Amino acid sequence: MKPYTKIYLPTTLIRVILSFFMYGVGIIVLGASIFPGVTFLYYLWIHTAAVAIPLRLLYFCFGFVFGYFLSGAMLMTVVSFIRIVFQLQLKEGEYAGDSFEIFKWLFINAFFLAVKVAFMDFILLTPYCSLFYRLMGAKIGRNVEINTKNVMDLSLLEIGNNVIIGGNATVICHSFERKGLKLKKVRIGNNVIIGLNAVVFPGVVIGDNAVIAAGTIIPKDTHVAANTTYFGTAIK
Repeated sequence: MKPYTKIYLPTTLIRVILSFFMYGVGIIVLGASIFPGVTFLYYLWIHTAAVAIPLRLLYFCFGFVFGYFLSGAMLMTVVSFIRIVFQLQLKEGEYAGDSFEIFKWLFINAFFLAVKVAFMDFILLTPYCSLFYRLMGAKIGRNVEINTKNVMDLSLLEIGNNVIIGGNATVICHSFERKGLKLKKVRIGNNVIIGLNAVVFPGVVIGDNAVIAAGTIIPKDTHVAANTTYFGTAIK
């Protein structure tokens, strides 16, 4: 029997303090992001006071939807601005649970999670999705179609040209192991297709012109050869 290896995690007190800190940052970021939309709704309601109630409510409904999209765009801008200004870039390596790097990892992914939950469904398969991923640190080539929001650790992700990532596919560059958090890049070559619900784990390298079948799981550190179709094993 293998000896038990302890995984070092932050103490409960540190995690509680960190949680309150993250909630506070979230309130500031989300509050600043919805401010333009709420301001627009306020002035719309004030300036339609003379309009008949049914029509005024219709204007407000349209304005509410417009305000939501305005707030979503503002949220992406604020989150990207914070990442760039504070240079929140992840680095490959193994980190103990009480290290600074793991707190930075939590911080970055918390910002991404806010956009993912609040707005990302509306930008999938649009140029804005690739743009936001780039602003969050991913290296993405030309003509890339992304139809999933299940992508984490974006500053460790590299995607070539003419790539399609299918609906609900998962691409992550981290794993929790016995020694703590392990971060490793994922590299996706040119002309790659990643199918629906596929899962790509840290350290994976996918060669040019490869096709990852729908629902396929690619284990850590796997190299998928160029010009192959991967179903769990590569088939030319």
